Amino acid sequence: MEFISQVFFEIWKMFLEMSPYLLLGFAFAGILHVLIPKEVVTKQIGKKNIWSTIKATILGVPLPLCSCGVIPTGVSFHKNGASKGATNAFLISTPQTGVDSILITSSLMNWTWAISRPIIALITGVFGGMLTDKMDTEENEILEEVESCSDCCVKEKKHWLIEIFNYAFLEFLPDISRQLVVGILIAVAITMFIPPSVFSNYLTNPIFNMLLILVASIPLYVCATGSVPIASSLLVLGVSPGAVLVFLMAGPATNAATISVLWKSLGKKATMAYLISIIGGALFFGLLIDYVLPTEWFLISETANTHIHGESGSWIAIISAITLIGLILYVEYRKLIPKQIIIMKNSNTYIVDGMTCNHCKNSVETNLVKVANIDEVVVNLENKTVVVKGSATSEEVKNLVDGLGYSYKGEA
Repeated sequence: MEFISQVFFEIWKMFLEMSPYLLLGFAFAGILHVLIPKEVVTKQIGKKNIWSTIKATILGVPLPLCSCGVIPTGVSFHKNGASKGATNAFLISTPQTGVDSILITSSLMNWTWAISRPIIALITGVFGGMLTDKMDTEENEILEEVESCSDCCVKEKKHWLIEIFNYAFLEFLPDISRQLVVGILIAVAITMFIPPSVFSNYLTNPIFNMLLILVASIPLYVCATGSVPIASSLLVLGVSPGAVLVFLMAGPATNAATISVLWKSLGKKATMAYLISIIGGALFFGLLIDYVLPTEWFLISETANTHIHGESGSWIAIISAITLIGLILYVEYRKLIPKQIIIMKNSNTYIVDGMTCNHCKNSVETNLVKVANIDEVVVNLENKTVVVKGSATSEEVKNLVDGLGYSYKGEA
């Protein structure tokens, strides 16, 4: 019983420290979503030149998209005219960081880490975009200009505050809630079960640690926010800051599903440029931190960590922690409620694999509804179904869905 109490106590301490910054980060995410429509991003990154790459990277750094959510968004940009270099720059920089993860990093680690992460994401994104344009010399497909969803359907306009809240806490939070909880649980497990002597006695070579963490991180699926408590715990245990940076870069930016979708959607050359940028950038900046920059800039001591947690029991932290836990429970409850497949007249229902978050849902609905013979599209993530109203054939739907990086499985 004492052990269980200790586990819950550690989890509660983590929520106390993270919650005020997370709630603020989610709010910023909602503001960015309302103020920067996807159409604006697409128009800015359409040309195959260095400026499109830089703009794509700058636009991607603050956006709170994980490696899951950024793929359909990036592929959608490419389908709507963005160059492969700009698309890859966006895909590399975006999942590494975001307004929410920057605030969490400053809370659980320090401001050196919080400032370094977006700078590194910016540099690796620009490098990856330039490398893509250099390696992949094929010209972009000339795509017909298509109408935006706002042109083809009328949506009820909600107050901007409601739109911000809906996106931040009812669309974005559900996408990362489980990863966030898993990240906290892993961090608590590392703190409670792995003695510091493991790293001080056995894993003392920083370069070996970087390679070890890199191999583990590439196929791993963890969001930029969920990676922070794990990274903080590893630092406290004595893992080198360079190895921790490798985890913070490679963990959120890559996973097995991301690589396979990129290979299919952008081609092998663009995928190779993507992986070279992530792996090379992680190792380069990891070595830079461990062997060139003052290491103390990136260290957080267990004493300092305990002190921070000790000061986090203010009423703001307590209210924020209760609010965040309540929101997580609410969005998870909504996921578990069985939903019926929507049936529309003159519609067909298709099974599609690979849709895992609200960004996937929006990407499929937005891109399919642009097609002339499709009138309405409704995606159900829980049932993995896409309901299409219109005269489009199953072959047309298959080509569109597969082109976005998902897997068409036939009619339901």
